[in-house]
Amino acid sequence: MPDEIDVTADGPVRIITLNRPDALNAVNDPLHAGLARLWPRLAADRDARAAVLTGRGKAFSAGGDFAYLEELRGDPELRARSLADGRDIVLGMARCRVPVVAAVNGPAVGLGCSLVALSDVAYFAESAHLADPHVQVGLVAADGGPLTWPLHTSLLFAKEYAITGARIPARRALEMGLANHVVDDPLTDALACAKRIAGLPRLAVESTKRILNIQLERTVLATLDFALNAEDQSFQTDDFAASMARLAKNAE
Repeated sequence: MPDEIDVTADGPVRIITLNRPDALNAVNDPLHAGLARLWPRLAADRDARAAVLTGRGKAFSAGGDFAYLEELRGDPELRARSLADGRDIVLGMARCRVPVVAAVNGPAVGLGCSLVALSDVAYFAESAHLADPHVQVGLVAADGGPLTWPLHTSLLFAKEYAITGARIPARRALEMGLANHVVDDPLTDALACAKRIAGLPRLAVESTKRILNIQLERTVLATLDFALNAEDQSFQTDDFAASMARLAKNAE
């Protein structure tokens, strides 16, 4: 794994930490590529019975790093690899045999939001929020909320938040079915949940997860290739170029 992803073992539980705290765990190329490789490795770890996914520092993940997004706009080869990695992240999480408990310690934006949606149980801090702001910068959310939210919440809610990119506060996420629990210490509670799962019979747990995620995988596969192609096209639009120029100016 790259330095941007830290994986430690606590008995049969694997603690996966997004590790760019100074950048609010924003996704750059090494982090994105590492996430694509992570899920098959986790599934192949026969000693792993459950996992906790969290972010180091104040955020779960602030979404795509703006410098990385600008690189993707100008480099077709990098963009093609990144989109392929995005496909692998989504399907890798959907197919991973190991139950994943998200400890959402702060903002979960863009891909961070997707990682939460693809987890099996989600504990949120009161201060956390979800957001999928792809549309706000002129991009299609190929591996984002629109893929999975219709399974978690009403189609009307999914449309509202995917099309507008608006924030979903923790309590609102709980009401909508996008979070399981809102707690004071999501990492402690997520770790306790993962340890409970790890103590249950392996075949029963893993087969039950697979039964449930077959529905998720079918839904994802119905739209994923269209979504990836649409996102590729959206990287090449004047709207996205204008958004990047505006963000760069604001950062000065």
